[in-house]
Amino acid sequence: MGSNSQMKIEKGDYGFVLEDVPHLSDYIPDLKTYPNPMRFNPAYSVVKQYFIDDDDTVPEKVVVNKNSSRGVHFRRAGPRQKVYFAADEVHACIVTCGGLCPGLNTVIREIVCTLYHIYGANRVLGIDGGYRGFYSKNTIPLTPRFVNDIHKRGGTILGSSRGGHEKSKIVDSIQDRGINQVYIIGGDGTQKGAAVIYEEIKRRGIKAVVAGIPKTIDNDIAVIDRSFGFDTAVEEAQNAINAAHVEAESAENGVGVVKLMGRYSGFIAMYATLASRDVDLCLIPESPFYLEGEGGLFEYVEKRLKENGHMVIVVAEGAGQELVAQSSSITAKDASGNKLLFDIGMWLSDKIKAHFAKKKSMPITLKYIDPTYMIRAVPSNPADNIYCTLLAQSCVHGAMAVTPALLAGLCMVDKLIFRSVLMVFVDMQRIVDHHNTVVITDRMWARLLSSTNQPSFLRPKDMIEFQKAEEQHQQQQTTTFNQCVVGWRKQQRQQFRNKGRLQSVPMFKLQLANGLTF
Repeated sequence: MGSNSQMKIEKGDYGFVLEDVPHLSDYIPDLKTYPNPMRFNPAYSVVKQYFIDDDDTVPEKVVVNKNSSRGVHFRRAGPRQKVYFAADEVHACIVTCGGLCPGLNTVIREIVCTLYHIYGANRVLGIDGGYRGFYSKNTIPLTPRFVNDIHKRGGTILGSSRGGHEKSKIVDSIQDRGINQVYIIGGDGTQKGAAVIYEEIKRRGIKAVVAGIPKTIDNDIAVIDRSFGFDTAVEEAQNAINAAHVEAESAENGVGVVKLMGRYSGFIAMYATLASRDVDLCLIPESPFYLEGEGGLFEYVEKRLKENGHMVIVVAEGAGQELVAQSSSITAKDASGNKLLFDIGMWLSDKIKAHFAKKKSMPITLKYIDPTYMIRAVPSNPADNIYCTLLAQSCVHGAMAVTPALLAGLCMVDKLIFRSVLMVFVDMQRIVDHHNTVVITDRMWARLLSSTNQPSFLRPKDMIEFQKAEEQHQQQQTTTFNQCVVGWRKQQRQQFRNKGRLQSVPMFKLQLANGLTF
């Protein structure tokens, strides 16, 4: 749980924990409110119940059974009836940080257009070049006309960079410019920095909100089901896989190797493989493999070539790093603190070629394709464009008026439920605690193994270890959940003691996963 989260428990026998986001009133009392300008917007006059009820929540876990606890809920995102900023009071800025991702320009465009067209706010600045732009570069005035066509371009019109997070300088810049809405688009490292910026803003007592939209092409941000740009990346990866398949199919014993992005998780590689149906082997960071011996990679490649005469291998950039590391002692990090990876694609290609060079009776032709940066430098596809629009609009709605929990750290999350996309607000700290990874004991990975017919490369003892690790992770989440509830309960009881109203504490039962009852 995020350290800034406000744990709230609903009354009743079937209560749940609402993991809320901070509110400006946490440190600025008596905030003035205004009617939401959307009330007077003719575009929304025909929409019934467009405003989100303050009590609406979305469960973190969609699938439950009769023995499940109600678990954690998040506050549903969307426009509220009242806002905390008048239109002429808003002075917003937008910054993009970290690596590129399809959809960045769409998010920028929709934040600007939502502020202008829905809320009537016309002071929006673009921060040039990432966090460093707050204190070392000029700003870019953003208007609907300026951003009108940027969604048709890849990259980010604001520029981006890694590192450069100097808290005091950034907040000094925010304060000096009179900025009161900061929209930060970036990955887990960027959002970690955003949380620090908010804490400094809060310490200084500035009336300003920090709204984060999580960005990662790898789809590995915690809590969220899908990050923007991911669909586009999977779609774009098909071109590389198709090329590898053509090359492999056109040669005797042809092998096509494609390296895709995926530092800590193999979602792009897995989904691109499933979408293609031409891949014979997919390697991801979550699933270890070995080269030599019975059941190893070399044995499978030989078997596949004998059966089919060609094969395609897709490998995520973070796969097999422990194998490559055995032949190198280099350890370095980029400006964001990410460990620089060894080139698993080149290494694997060389190992396969060296292995078959010893087999004179089975020469191979191997082609290596690395579209790593090509798949992220393109405009977002229609599905991602729509998704980016929902994210950006939800972000602005939250910045204007999250009631009663106005953001200080805000991230959008979607839950795909029967074709519905439900956006929620999540504490920034929540998404920087850990990464989402492919669960290789889950059905999606089983679908991939069924599609490629590849071995799992897991011995029985490995499967037991993975299952134990997954159980421990689930238990750790449950323990953390329970600790938060216990801490909240103690805090509430202490507050009532201090007020001399201990007898009025509402008592109710909350059945938790480990059997604790309150």
